[in-house]
Amino acid sequence: MTDEKLFSEFPEISTEKWEETINKDLKGADYEKKLVWRTDEGFTVRPYYRAADLKDLDYLKTMPDEFPYTRGTKANNNRWDIVQEVEEADVKKANAIAVDALKRGATFVAFNAANVSNADDMAALLKDIDLNTVGVQFNHVKNYLDITRLFVSHVEAGNFDKEKVQGSLNFDPLVYRLRHNKFWKSAAEDMQQTADLLEMTEGMKNFKVINVNGIVLHNAGATIVQELAYALNLANEYLAYCTGKGFKPEKVASRMQLTLSVGSNYFMEIAKLRAARLLWSTMVAQYKPGCDCAYKVHINTVASTWNKTLYDPYVNMLRSTTEGMSAVIGGSDSISLQPFDVAYKESDEFSRRIARNVQVILKEEAFMDRVADPAAGSYYVENLTNSIAENAWKLFQNVERQGGALKAIEDGSIRTAIEESCQKRDMNIATRRYILLGTNQYPNINENMADKIERVKKDDSEGLKTYRGASAFEELRLEAEKYSKANHRPAVYLLKLGNLAMRQARAGFITNFFGCAGYQIVEPAGFATVEEGVKAACEAKPDLVVVCSSDEEYATLGVEAAKQCKTSLPGTPFIVAGNPTECIEALKEAGTDDFIHVKVNILETLRRYNKQLLK
Repeated sequence: MTDEKLFSEFPEISTEKWEETINKDLKGADYEKKLVWRTDEGFTVRPYYRAADLKDLDYLKTMPDEFPYTRGTKANNNRWDIVQEVEEADVKKANAIAVDALKRGATFVAFNAANVSNADDMAALLKDIDLNTVGVQFNHVKNYLDITRLFVSHVEAGNFDKEKVQGSLNFDPLVYRLRHNKFWKSAAEDMQQTADLLEMTEGMKNFKVINVNGIVLHNAGATIVQELAYALNLANEYLAYCTGKGFKPEKVASRMQLTLSVGSNYFMEIAKLRAARLLWSTMVAQYKPGCDCAYKVHINTVASTWNKTLYDPYVNMLRSTTEGMSAVIGGSDSISLQPFDVAYKESDEFSRRIARNVQVILKEEAFMDRVADPAAGSYYVENLTNSIAENAWKLFQNVERQGGALKAIEDGSIRTAIEESCQKRDMNIATRRYILLGTNQYPNINENMADKIERVKKDDSEGLKTYRGASAFEELRLEAEKYSKANHRPAVYLLKLGNLAMRQARAGFITNFFGCAGYQIVEPAGFATVEEGVKAACEAKPDLVVVCSSDEEYATLGVEAAKQCKTSLPGTPFIVAGNPTECIEALKEAGTDDFIHVKVNILETLRRYNKQLLK
């Protein structure tokens, strides 16, 4: 052994030197525009971070399982529950699915309890499930008081240890009000149930009776900051109500669960979960609880449905994998990943197994359950955690200053803010600033999905609506697919002329562009002359002709191609791939109908062509 410092031959480089080198490489380009990421959440992310960027983060001095629990609530491991969601409403069939899932790696089951109305139903649903070792959640409940009585009776009848029983009710009357523009009964009666449920489950310290559904906000288009801030506002509303009813703050806080989304923004999602624990501790501390259990919020993560797609559905498996990793590294207590076919059918044994096995692999093969807070000390993740926490806390405080979550729901301010964020996200998808692989970029052009759709989930609620970001693109592609069955598949002819590199690049761009609508792409090798290319296009009888060349050659080859196509194919739209500003007027005079390039709104453009061609 030696005391010699590792890598001592590498001298420290100052931030000034790094910046000097970066600016030299930029060659005069704007540093802020080129390298600084402006997030949807309202803050900027630098291109790199250093140790000096962490000096003001006080929570870094703590260990896992220490206040404020940013680094997690587990000191020696990173264990989490693998949740199997069972949407089957028939209690016997649901039980069979659950028991099988538990044999194959699941450790927690979220049931559809819509048909549980008596003790026999509850017994059938939970048959052969050991409630001392397996957690359960009840979703789609018609009456939470009734189902809680049935569950408590089942626990007592089965001689299960109440202190070991884990699970939750998906009880969240405030989010119900947000989604449906009304309470189930009334504000007074629904909120009173929070107190009633706490009393009914006395002694079941690990059974959560309030589930704050941040996932609903995410799937309606909320940003990460909005999801986290508003979820905390909702939690604070329950805390204030129940403590006002005489419950100790620790009795309320420890019986709540945060159900948050986990999406494709890998590092941001990791940081969000860490920030959630920090802010929860900050909020709960104001109530001066008598037990540290109040600070240890149980975070249940559910993979986003907002980013799941109908076309190229196997890509959803990849999305679920990164989402699962984000949830694990972020320190989730329980994780539910979506089956890859969630967008168009009920899950089956195969799709459930694949979703479940992602988590099994993360545990059994990647050993990601063995290290507490694996992201600790990452300059990037720690700064993201701090930025999310700061911005979410500001939004949380603003809502509280305005009267709290219930008032913000009733005056529509939460819904309005989320819908505005939703519109921005939709525009980013429409302009391909945000990529949904297989939907608005790199589509599987020859894929047909219309006949595979077994169900379409549409949120018909009167308030805040959940949806999927890919829906608008999928609708126009399904239109083209339906039209193709009765008529013909719209064909796009790529008229490739001139510079080889440029015509190939633009042909690829156009293939991706019109492929997002499912159009047929006719791509010959390229032509030496305009006459040869136009003749071949006439023989193909396409619905659209797109000339692919360089900006310089459009002034000659493009203009001539436009003239000849308008003469030989007078009813066929002629399009230029690119935005050759210096010769646009000449191309228009020659008969060019449209210019397609990276700045156009792909969704609006494809809608226009669907309307024009699918007659």
